[in-house]
This record gives sequence, C-alpha cells and structure tokens, in this order.
Amino acid sequence: MHSFGYRLNALLTFAVTILALMCAIASLSDNFNTPSPSAEIQITNINWFQKQPQGNDEVFIFVAAEYETPKNSLNQVSLWDAIIPAKEHAKFWIHTSNKYRFVDQGNNLRGKEFNLTLHWHVMPKTGKMFADKIVMTGYSLPEEYR
Repeated sequence: MHSFGYRLNALLTFAVTILALMCAIASLSDNFNTPSPSAEIQITNINWFQKQPQGNDEVFIFVAAEYETPKNSLNQVSLWDAIIPAKEHAKFWIHTSNKYRFVDQGNNLRGKEFNLTLHWHVMPKTGKMFADKIVMTGYSLPEEYR
C-alpha cells in the first residue's frame, strides 16, 4: 500500500495537471471569441457628453478630439476617460463636462475642423485585448476666442 504522502502527491499532481489543461483550453478558446461591445455618444454641447457603452470584463473608454496639422496627420487630445471595472457597471449614463482641457497652444486651431472619437479598450482577465472606436465628424473650433 502507498503511504499518505504518496497519495497526497498523486492527488495534487492530478489537480494541477487538470488546472493547467483548463487554463490552456481557456486561452485557446479566446481565438474563437470575437468581443463586440457597442457604444453610443451624443453631443449635447461642445463640453457635455452622454455616453452609454457596453463592455466585457474591464473596459477603458475615452473621448478624444482628433485633428490634422501640416506636420502630423493625426493629433489627439483626450477630453474625458473612465474605467468600467465589471459587467455590472457596463451600462451607465453620465452627463459631465470634459475632464481635460482642449487648449489651443497659440492660434493654430482657430476655425479648424476636428472629430470627436469615442475609443474603448476591452481588457479581459485572460486573452487578447480588443480595441475599437466610433468617430463623429463635423465639429469645428470658433474663428475667434474670448
């Protein structure tokens, strides 16, 4: 007969092997999963947003103003961001002003058009990170500032 130590060792080895197999299957099954969070954003004023994103696991969302300059094809200014920690908090409605200022360093942006873009990055507990965005066009800065 085997001693208690041998039996315990066999049981723990079997449990760890099954756990490793389950982790490998969960990691491989992530290739068949296509996350499809959706989001809505409505502009009620240049500084006020209504958002209703839906996500899986933890989601990092941010609203950015995007514009072009002669030197750079894409410039981004983050106006608002948030982290959705769990599925229970994935549906929410918020009415807030921009968290970060949209500042023109000089007068390079007067009268220029820009897009407001809602970006989201889904960060699952395991597997690949997923990112997507919604671009809203047709916004412009005033010709004159106060």
